[in-house]
Amino acid sequence: MDTFHTEEAGRLFKAISLLSTPEECAAFFEDLCTIKEIQDMTLRFETAIALSKGANYQDIARTCGTSTATISRVSRCYHYGPGGYRTAIGKLFEAAEEASP
Repeated sequence: MDTFHTEEAGRLFKAISLLSTPEECAAFFEDLCTIKEIQDMTLRFETAIALSKGANYQDIARTCGTSTATISRVSRCYHYGPGGYRTAIGKLFEAAEEASP
């Protein structure tokens, strides 16, 4: 995906990586994206989380309201992509474990 490997995209990703709180990220994405774009990204991420827990397509479609086309795309990226979903989900789960007593 060459569009992700431009200087401009690199600058965007660097800026995102420098945000240090969920509140900063929310404010940035609210400025950057439409509500629909944020909803779509949220749905894809929740789908990836469900896939990481072993949920099947029917369960994901029912609980997340995700179309099977979206589930298929997320599944392909989750299993065969560059590992972004797996890294983000792993870090999210690690942070949750560290926060729990």
